[in-house]
Amino acid sequence: MTEQQPYTVLDTYPGFELRAYPAHVVAETDVDTEFDAAGNAAFRTLASYIFGANTSQQKLAMTAPVTQEAAGGRGSTGEQLAMTAPVTQQHAGQGYTVAFVLPAEVSLATAPVPDDPRVRVIGKPAATTAVASFRGRGGREAYQEQLRELDAALAKAAFTPVGEARYARFDPPITPGVFRHNEVQIDVQADGEEKTAP
Repeated sequence: MTEQQPYTVLDTYPGFELRAYPAHVVAETDVDTEFDAAGNAAFRTLASYIFGANTSQQKLAMTAPVTQEAAGGRGSTGEQLAMTAPVTQQHAGQGYTVAFVLPAEVSLATAPVPDDPRVRVIGKPAATTAVASFRGRGGREAYQEQLRELDAALAKAAFTPVGEARYARFDPPITPGVFRHNEVQIDVQADGEEKTAP
């Protein structure tokens, strides 16, 4: 069974679950494609990294979920692993950032350096996150519908989104649609709570 990213459920509200995620590390890349093609377009690049295409040829376990958000959003926030050569990346304002969550025991200090300059290893800070879960094949329409419902539920519960929403997929593509677990995740703060920098 695939390792799941750890979290603690803080509370349950109509339409979403409020979770605390600890600081963690992701490997991410940007793809300039449509929403429904982004995960597949990024998979080979990210999978190569976790399967050993890194300076130490270290293999890392696959961890769920795989997340996707608009490129240029919060995809590159957090502390980045130092690279041995300069790496530059410009967002075209289109496309998506797709990320693999690395196993919980991997820290920014222990994560291997990617061979591919398109892969960034980022340390993400702890976050309070609102999560709406849904089943099915997912895709852009299902994601947008769930996001609209989550935005409305957050407003009713007096939470403010902080940054971009993420589409989280937990199952391999061979899993029949009815059995697939998907989530819309948004980092939040309670209304009236002072915003802190990431």
